[in-house]
Amino acid sequence: MWLRTVCFYVLGTLSLVLHIPVLIISFTRPLERRYYRLFSFGRSILWLARHVTGIRYEVQGLDQVPKEGGSVVLAKHQSTWETMFLPTVLRLTAFVLKRELLRIPIFGQGLQGIEAIAIDRAAGRQSLEQIMEKGAAALAQGRDVVIFPEGTRTRPGSRPHYRMGGAKLAVHAQATVIPVAIDSGCLWPKHGFVMRPGTIHVVFGPPIETEGCTASEVNAMVQDWIETKQEELYQRHGCPTRLPDSAQ
Repeated sequence: MWLRTVCFYVLGTLSLVLHIPVLIISFTRPLERRYYRLFSFGRSILWLARHVTGIRYEVQGLDQVPKEGGSVVLAKHQSTWETMFLPTVLRLTAFVLKRELLRIPIFGQGLQGIEAIAIDRAAGRQSLEQIMEKGAAALAQGRDVVIFPEGTRTRPGSRPHYRMGGAKLAVHAQATVIPVAIDSGCLWPKHGFVMRPGTIHVVFGPPIETEGCTASEVNAMVQDWIETKQEELYQRHGCPTRLPDSAQ
């Protein structure tokens, strides 16, 4: 597993470098064409994860996601894997992410190319205003806006704390919310180098309509559904990296 993981990171870095010409050419194209060209990098990472480290995936509930886009997708975030996967099944994904990621060479320019919503998490209310303004604009374009409500990668079994930004955006824009449970941290952990072979499980939940709801109500519904489904996934499939109950 250690050797396979080393090979994965070496080949992943090579793929990123080889995408420099794609990055340069893509900036001359409209957003939709530019988006799919740039995310060929993400597809290469999924391919390497499967064929080098043995990480496959199963998806349930994708038919519940509106095909026309314009939804707020609130997802569990346990590894890098879901940031590569979600754009392959959602429409012109607009990620809400920390501004520091834009400083990563090549990768950061790619994020700018797909018009990710980069915020300064230390800015407090200003960062929320950025989410509301830029997120609403992306939704109006028919893009799916992806927000990880816990704000960062978390370990399986960790105590959840869902921030309100995604729910507030959905209520503000009267957008449908799609909750997503993902157990990627069981194979590609936040802490630790080695990637384990196995199957990542992704479950898209039933759409949550926000009309007549408060942001707090939406946030509570999302957290309840995701955390319940996460527990089901751990119980059904196991999770070697899950925190013990005493450490939660």
